[in-house]
Amino acid sequence: MFKNYLKIAWRNLLRNKSFSLLNIVGLSIGLAVTALILIWINFEMGVDQFHEKKDRIYEVYNQAPVDGEIWTWNSTPKIMAPTIINDYPDVESVSRYFYDTEFLFSKDDKRIKSIGTVVDPDFLNIFSFPLLEGNIETVLEDVNSVVITESFAKKLFGSEPAVGKIVKVDNVDSFKVTGILKDHPDNTGFNFEFLMPWAYIHQKGWTDEHWGNNSIATYVLLKEGVNYDAFSEKIKTLRKRHDKESPDMVTFLYPWSRYWLYSEFENGKEIGGRIDIIRMFGIIAAIILIIACINFMNLSTARSEKRAKEVGIRKVVGARKGALIGQFLGESILISILAAVLALVIVLITLPSFGELVERPLSLDMTNLWFWLSACGVILFTGILAGSYPALYLSGFKPSAVLKGTFKKMSSPITPRKVLVVLQFSAAIILITASIIVTQQLKKVQDRQSGYAKNNLVYSTIEGDIEKNYTLIKTELLSDGIAESVTKTNSPITETQSNTWGFEWKGKSEDNKTLVHRFIADDAVVKTMGIELIEGRDFDLTKYPTDSTAAIINESSVKLMNFDEPIGQIIKDNGIEWHIVGVVKDFVMNSPFQKVEPMVIEGAKAWFSVVHIKFNQDVSTTESLAKTEAVFRKYNPEYPFNYQFVDQEYAKKFDSEKQTGQLVSLFTLLAIFISCLGLFGLASYMAENRIKEIGIRKVLGASVQSITTLLSKDFLKLVLISIILAVPVSWYFMSKWLEDFAYRITISWWTFALAGILALVIALLTVSYQAIKAAIVNPVKSLRTE
Repeated sequence: MFKNYLKIAWRNLLRNKSFSLLNIVGLSIGLAVTALILIWINFEMGVDQFHEKKDRIYEVYNQAPVDGEIWTWNSTPKIMAPTIINDYPDVESVSRYFYDTEFLFSKDDKRIKSIGTVVDPDFLNIFSFPLLEGNIETVLEDVNSVVITESFAKKLFGSEPAVGKIVKVDNVDSFKVTGILKDHPDNTGFNFEFLMPWAYIHQKGWTDEHWGNNSIATYVLLKEGVNYDAFSEKIKTLRKRHDKESPDMVTFLYPWSRYWLYSEFENGKEIGGRIDIIRMFGIIAAIILIIACINFMNLSTARSEKRAKEVGIRKVVGARKGALIGQFLGESILISILAAVLALVIVLITLPSFGELVERPLSLDMTNLWFWLSACGVILFTGILAGSYPALYLSGFKPSAVLKGTFKKMSSPITPRKVLVVLQFSAAIILITASIIVTQQLKKVQDRQSGYAKNNLVYSTIEGDIEKNYTLIKTELLSDGIAESVTKTNSPITETQSNTWGFEWKGKSEDNKTLVHRFIADDAVVKTMGIELIEGRDFDLTKYPTDSTAAIINESSVKLMNFDEPIGQIIKDNGIEWHIVGVVKDFVMNSPFQKVEPMVIEGAKAWFSVVHIKFNQDVSTTESLAKTEAVFRKYNPEYPFNYQFVDQEYAKKFDSEKQTGQLVSLFTLLAIFISCLGLFGLASYMAENRIKEIGIRKVLGASVQSITTLLSKDFLKLVLISIILAVPVSWYFMSKWLEDFAYRITISWWTFALAGILALVIALLTVSYQAIKAAIVNPVKSLRTE
């Protein structure tokens, strides 16, 4: 019986090649898109889930009231870790993490810059980064020990054994390689090539016990059996007991297993994070697969009248409804299998490009049993979903009506087929609208003025002898005409790395805890960055030696501090009095999607880590870079000259939203394409069924235009209904999406009008092709064919 059903299914596929091809292509694209998105989602869901003790690993977070809201952040003071291990016996291990930093490693004539971090010895007991060589209990015991990854070991030592070898760090300190780490798996948020012991921080004098200096990450491993909720209550008051300056601050532990997907907070409550993007594209995958299944349903039911007599005869000779349903479901599952094979080919071809688009090293493990079980499940689910309605519909025909020729077409204004077409195009219109709004939002923010001149502006990290020879470097760059201006800062102009609510000024209320950002610079910061000066002047230490304690504030700070005459006012920070010498227009240092926050640019009585150089615009960039590299190598010969263009770094701020926009646009095009395949098939079938009617109309004088209109208008009505349904849904979801941005567009009526017009045009072009093709057929030929 099964073999007989399989033969019938295969013959039906071959007999109706065009419809079968449309079904298979539509389903294969839907399955391929779904598979690609699920592979990506699976990767994101698996990030850092390989740690054996992940259910007991937590990161220390803080919460405090700021500007009337509860702020949440995960940077902590250096004193936090030893305090936790001393105060709470429920804790098995703690480790500080100095965030990723860059050091120069030297071995003989090799000099390689590498990104790594400084941690406590228990770091490798907390996280599952296996050692290939070395003792996990002792590798970070000595202050001058270093653990490196296997790939970094090959860079430094080639094929030679690395353990026991001595390397120099920053041409100053000698370190002994005590362990080799297995290279990290792709699905981890960590990005280090080396680990150094926390004792090195003490040796360099970088440590402090100031509770207000939140500058590192702290990880905690609870003992087995410890109740997380009970421990959370205990640790809440840690800051209150030890940090007298922040009695309102609350400490809590955040589960490490959730950080990658959920660690975004609003007013003290977890609101999501990357999981929002995953959910959104999960929904898009479901929409595209459903659109593909709707195509199958529509095309199968459209062909139902041609198979009505087959069903009638089968019922007369004794076929039961269940057997007929099984046969038609078998046919749909066969199509699903063929579509799945084609989808697999599409996935294998496009996966590398898709991985580049989402910036993830995606792969398909075809040796995994779960992959094949999941694939079989998806094939069955898709086949049953796509074939359920046609199977029930076809098997429900009454044999007496069919064989007598009195079988009635469904002429109701509301039929399942029409409902499915409406749903299909509603989904496509929602995706079109989303694509337009994401593009508008991205363009609005990209067009936003940054507030500083990005062109010809580069920065380089201060390292080696740069600090010692800074004056010589600056003088040579200026005197040789390479640069127009040079300044030192504590961070690149593209990001702030320091902030506090501890600023004091005249008239500040005690309960004011507004966060103010610090940007530290020496001479000519306004000139170098091209910031617009509203009043006052730039820093000039040569003319005004007291500018080492001078400050320049932005417009937002003027509003916050409520200064009528800001020039000459005194503000206090870190025990130092800073006198205001200038006010600048607000400029964007952090997210261009958010409002500009209050900022104080402090003078040279602070720390620096970056040199900014404004190149001479009359000299080519290539020549400027070559000459600048020569100057830096002259005064800092042990280090390579590394630099970043400010305009390129600023452009990276849009990468995430740009990626989202590209993905939405891509999947929108695919959804439209799949929808058009179905519409094309339906129009073709309708034109074929009405070929005799068209011939009679042409004989009676009907024009090609009138016949085309006749065949197209019903489909266009369905698209118009789809627009009416899609507009409120797309408006709701895109309004919610835009709420995440302080600097955002206002959704205009023409956005929905444009999406609707695009849908109508696409539908009209798809249907009109078949309609015109049918309308221009010679009526003599169509009337002879019966």
